[in-house]
Amino acid sequence: MTVCAIEPATGHENGAGRAGCAITTDGSYAARLALAGDSFFPERWTLGGPEPYAVPLPGNQPEEPGTEVQPLGDGRVLIHRLVDGRHAFSLLYPAGTGTGELPLGTVGCQDEAAPLRLLPPAPGGERAYALAVGRESTSVWLVAGGARGPERVAEVPGRCSGGVWLDRDGRMLALDRESGGRTKAVVVDLGRGGEMSPLLQITDESDDRVLLADPDSGLLLIRSDAPSPGRDRLGWGVLGSTLPVRFPECLRLPDCTVTPFAIQPGQMLTPEGCAVALRVDGAAGSWVGVWRPVERKVRHVPAPAGWLAGAGLWTADGVLRLPYATRSVPCGVAVLRMPGQERRPEGLEVRPGAEVRGAPPGELPAQRVESQALPGELPSSEAPVAYGVCESLSAARPVPLQQAPLGRLVTK
Repeated sequence: MTVCAIEPATGHENGAGRAGCAITTDGSYAARLALAGDSFFPERWTLGGPEPYAVPLPGNQPEEPGTEVQPLGDGRVLIHRLVDGRHAFSLLYPAGTGTGELPLGTVGCQDEAAPLRLLPPAPGGERAYALAVGRESTSVWLVAGGARGPERVAEVPGRCSGGVWLDRDGRMLALDRESGGRTKAVVVDLGRGGEMSPLLQITDESDDRVLLADPDSGLLLIRSDAPSPGRDRLGWGVLGSTLPVRFPECLRLPDCTVTPFAIQPGQMLTPEGCAVALRVDGAAGSWVGVWRPVERKVRHVPAPAGWLAGAGLWTADGVLRLPYATRSVPCGVAVLRMPGQERRPEGLEVRPGAEVRGAPPGELPAQRVESQALPGELPSSEAPVAYGVCESLSAARPVPLQQAPLGRLVTK
């Protein structure tokens, strides 16, 4: 008997929990699995209007905890379930007082216990992709937006994880490919039938992963053990630049897991000035870090109560929007303004959502409250920045980062 698996929603390849919801790349919609009592149901958030609001999309029965949901640009929500040993995909949408559902088809299992999960929302919001990992290869599936149901669009040798979009067209996909006991980031060109080429290779013996990318500036956030063999460190580089990959000392937080989850867009010529949002997980819980490559410190900000941890989106003018949900405010957005770019005082303000339709049992309606500022930053590191090595990347088509000895490390 073949056993299929949906990668657990709480798992993460880099040690931190997966984001509490998925957000379209333009920030118009979000989707999550919400909890009413002991039952899970899909929920769509509208974020593009003057205030956020949520629309519950419950089905005929509660969803399993591992069910995945993802918003599309037109407001429909893709749902990924495990049904009778197959991965089933459908589109959900509000229909009167109920939920409409459009089945898209199913995908069989490649291998026993082979995980299949949705990739991050694709640019444009018209398509959605999934990654299916087998013993010797990994498949990229177009599961929504195709002409005829789920379609395999690429087959990559080796076991792949991650998944980062490198362009605004939803064509260039970075994956972390394990082969020969090492993990290196590669680029899969979905416009050329899944043609694969290397992207990140710092040394032969290092594990090098791409965590996040901004197509506008070319800023890349990476994780590698090249500067500290056996210990992963966060670094950054720029697509199309001849400058080396850097590993800032300020991103090394003792006894904490640091995961970048959003990059400020629209900074076409100044990638080093892009604000980066970090999820920091430690013994005291999860909070938000804000950092720019040009700076040598991380600003630490308490997360809003009920933050859907790891979820958030930057605007081009330096505003970080963090979705949160509590019993009194089941759909809200906290707004963090970057110093030097804000038109209003720096800090975190809360924007509660509006009540829409009947809330499922166990959920309280949203309440309007005044914006409130949360405390400022915690102490930050002033340690110097260490430099690694990379090679220039073509903006149109990424090429490999250079393989070079770490003896050329310098500080600044």
